[in-house]
Amino acid sequence: MAEEIGSIDAVQAMLAGQNYVCGRALGTVAFLALRLGRPLFLEGEPGTGKTEIARALASGLGRRLIRLQCYEGLDAASAVCEWNFAAQMIAIRTAEAAGAADRSALEAELFDERFLIERPLLQAMRPQAGGPPVLLIDELDRTDEPFEAFLLEALGDFQVTVPELGTIRAAEPPIVILTSNRTREVHDALKRRCLYHWVDYPDFVRELEILQARAPEAAETLSREIVAFVQKLRAEDLFKKPGVAETIDWAKCLLALDVIALSPDVIADTIGALLKYQDDIQRLEGSEARRLLDAVRDELATA
Repeated sequence: MAEEIGSIDAVQAMLAGQNYVCGRALGTVAFLALRLGRPLFLEGEPGTGKTEIARALASGLGRRLIRLQCYEGLDAASAVCEWNFAAQMIAIRTAEAAGAADRSALEAELFDERFLIERPLLQAMRPQAGGPPVLLIDELDRTDEPFEAFLLEALGDFQVTVPELGTIRAAEPPIVILTSNRTREVHDALKRRCLYHWVDYPDFVRELEILQARAPEAAETLSREIVAFVQKLRAEDLFKKPGVAETIDWAKCLLALDVIALSPDVIADTIGALLKYQDDIQRLEGSEARRLLDAVRDELATA
């Protein structure tokens, strides 16, 4: 990995080539994860670009991206592999119709890898064209503690065990990125296996760079208004603050409507691209949107 990415600047440049604007701190921890072969644990609010960095790394390195989307109740079997029971039943009936009598041979055939449905963790342990894949374990905080314990073992040795086949070990460890929205605390033992970085909301300059990279067709004046308004909105007492992903979505909505400048009416019509809870949307009704927009324009005028 080190020979491909020789410096922090090279990591930042590679990510920038994938339209991912990366600060020095995140670029450093990403470089170290690649250089040392350590999993990278990214924690932060939803919509701050945690998942996107895995896509950008995979694309920039020319590697396959394998994503394990976590959810409550996820277990090892669902994350590693499952047997194709329908295909196994067909094989049994075919063997019975052919008069096959050797039960042990049939059992061995039924648990052959051709009947195996590989899930993300097992896929990531397999050799891949172009080199080890990027394994994204997304929203780990949604899972339960037993799955964390299993994951601790799997990432410790980069191997998984399939009872019928034995232990499968990665010839080359995948590039592992774990994300968490911090809806609950992830166990310290798992965090200690990883390099850690908190992905915060970007400042005005960084978010403007991100928006210009992801929505370059937007005029600079409109982009500055959009970013300044979102930054101002995050300072309000909201149930769910808009992330960078919402900033980009909102800009694209405004472009689709041929908007050239923000107005209270435009904000009211498109606020659903920014805010996802009715209580938050109601806070911007009436004169509140105008107040925020006036404050934004005053700040931009004096900047």
